[in-house]
Amino acid sequence: MQAPSLLCYLLLVSLCSELCPAAGGAGGMHRRRRRMVQHRALGRSPRAGHRAPRAAGMALPGRSIPLINIDDSLMGVFDSLVGLGEHESTYSVLPGKKGQCTANGMIMFDKAVWSPKPCVTCLCSKGEVICDTAMCHPLKCPQTIIPAGECCPVCSETASSLDSSIISLDDISEMSGDSQDPKDLDITSVLPSAPTQREKHELLPTEVTVIRHKEGHKKRGKKRRGKKDRQRHKGRRREKLPVPRTGAAGDEQYESDEDDDAFRIPSHFPIPVPPIEFPPLPSGCSTSDTTVSCINAKLTQIPPISDPDLTSLDLTGNSITAISDEAFNGIPNLEWIDLSKNNITSPGIGPKAFKILKKLKRLYLDGNMLVLIPSELPSTLEEIKINDNQLHAIDEDGLKDLKNLVTLELEGNKLSEANVSPLAFYPLKSLSYLRLGRNKFRIIPQGLPATLEELYLEHNQIEEVSEICFNHTRNINIIGLKHNKLEEHRIAPLAWINQENLESIDLSYNKLYHVPSYLPKSLLHLVLIGNQIERIPGYVFGHMRPGLEYLYLSFNKLTDDGIDPVSFFGAYHSLRELFLDHNELKAVPFGIDEMRKLRFLRLNNNKIRTVPPERICRTQTNHEDEHDHSEEENEDSHLEHVHLENNYINTRQLSPHSFSCIRSYCSVVLKPQKTK
Repeated sequence: MQAPSLLCYLLLVSLCSELCPAAGGAGGMHRRRRRMVQHRALGRSPRAGHRAPRAAGMALPGRSIPLINIDDSLMGVFDSLVGLGEHESTYSVLPGKKGQCTANGMIMFDKAVWSPKPCVTCLCSKGEVICDTAMCHPLKCPQTIIPAGECCPVCSETASSLDSSIISLDDISEMSGDSQDPKDLDITSVLPSAPTQREKHELLPTEVTVIRHKEGHKKRGKKRRGKKDRQRHKGRRREKLPVPRTGAAGDEQYESDEDDDAFRIPSHFPIPVPPIEFPPLPSGCSTSDTTVSCINAKLTQIPPISDPDLTSLDLTGNSITAISDEAFNGIPNLEWIDLSKNNITSPGIGPKAFKILKKLKRLYLDGNMLVLIPSELPSTLEEIKINDNQLHAIDEDGLKDLKNLVTLELEGNKLSEANVSPLAFYPLKSLSYLRLGRNKFRIIPQGLPATLEELYLEHNQIEEVSEICFNHTRNINIIGLKHNKLEEHRIAPLAWINQENLESIDLSYNKLYHVPSYLPKSLLHLVLIGNQIERIPGYVFGHMRPGLEYLYLSFNKLTDDGIDPVSFFGAYHSLRELFLDHNELKAVPFGIDEMRKLRFLRLNNNKIRTVPPERICRTQTNHEDEHDHSEEENEDSHLEHVHLENNYINTRQLSPHSFSCIRSYCSVVLKPQKTK
């Protein structure tokens, strides 16, 4: 008896398992979908967050899209529209390609809801179009009329007092598939034009209210809501974009969706207006994520783009001549624009062309034909590059309101102290990096910002550094003055000697005959390449604290007589790199053996004939105490590279002790040598 009983029990369990999903309502389905969504949200690949390319001219929301349950409880958040389907977002899949529908010539994405005519609502579900006709609430009145644009009749005695675009709350319940008590509706706002208290309760929620579904809503509405209604309710897209609605006066208004859990029901299901389709990007352009790149695309104007999510636009190497005031209206959130190597002129830039860009941080206009800095630049700018143009003036208002500007590059123009106002840099309260190379300055520009840390003035005609040039730039750290016309006696003694943060000066390719005196106390890095320096004065580095670390004197005219035994006094304990190559030295200078931190020594391309043991490494003696002292110091030597090639050294006659302090003989370069 037990076996038949057990068999019957198993058959009953099997029958219940087949019938329960259909009879159990939405609870089981909700739990399974919730588990599926959680699994997908936790296990999606890193590419799931990438935005796929746009298709069919329809704009996609840039924010995350919430997926909702039938009772509007949040099930999961996906980073892209494609994430709602079976596959995660990739660059090779167009958004909505899986399961999209075509209606009236328009492409509808999966889960999209629209109304082809009054009282009919359609849903795109996995490639199928499902339409549903709204049910009208029965009326108990002798005469009924159907107002214009409506599908359900109203009593004739009240129709005249109500606007034709307004229906009652009962009709709303029929359209949404639920029979609700008005107490369950959270009416957040009412149009002031409603004449009576009774009519206020009959106004359409989309005109004046936002319905919030309560916790108990799904229990009361479960019996009357059909499968299609649930799909329609669940499938409504929740975008952060403004939602158009029609007011009492017929004017189109916009109401922003601040709550993702809110649900709106249109008053008469208007046919959606397709978005304005802008021309496609030219063939030479590409797009990825939040960037559009049109490098060398043969453009003659800025392409019309409408994308609030776009942050970077690269239009380098085109033939653009003008920027209109409306050029960036469709991309107001740009943070970086590169318009380098075009043909843009100053008259071609509208006075308010950049004003709409409230988030712009970087603007590159290199290689154009500008004669003036564009006006009305956003105050958010942090970096501006207008190199290689034809700028010939900067007045006191040329850089106004740019209080956040950190980097300014104006190289390769026609600027000079005569056409740059002393007040031009005054508004730049955050400027740290300034490049004015390849202009026509004869002196250091006046009015430099107090915040300046790096100043580059290469390839100008500067002849003098006065003692007031850097009075207000106490934070300056680097000064580049190579390729100018400076002589050592034209550098004022107090020009920079008291600077406490100035660590690097480049005076290469000037007209210096001696290493300049009165160098900054804080100097660490001195570049004097390509001058006509014949001598390093004694004690010229003696006042520096903590001491000079890098000294580059290549391509000068230094001779043995030009380097005194005390020329490097003050730098023995600090020098790390010493370049004396391409000079006229006939012997290794005195004092190099005292430089215990020296790592890199260049003496190549001189006239050196021998390397005595005591010039680079200290001589070891037979005295035990001196020998121990020498050995200790040799152990402390840091020399790693010594270049002596292209001299007149006979390598076979070198002493074995000439490089005894160098750990690896591979670090000594001796070949090739010159011969006479």
